[in-house]
Amino acid sequence: MTRKELAQYLKEHRVPGKLYSLKGGHKNRICLEEEANGFLVYFGSRKEKVGALHYDSEAAACLGMRDEIEKAMAGLYGLRFASR
Repeated sequence: MTRKELAQYLKEHRVPGKLYSLKGGHKNRICLEEEANGFLVYFGSRKEKVGALHYDSEAAACLGMRDEIEKAMAGLYGLRFASR
């Protein structure tokens, strides 16, 4: 899965844009950020990267972010995704 495919997936499932950032570095959102040695998925809190998860590939990072967003949707809105 690429960032473009992830963006399409999130749009199809009507995930509010205020929950995530695919470009990283955004306050109060789940972020996907590219680094020199891989990718990070984390919750942006002010200047901190809370719960940062490191992935070696973009595909793994996108799948990890999708899982984190699904958890957030379940917790915040009581919604579960029916299909993957």
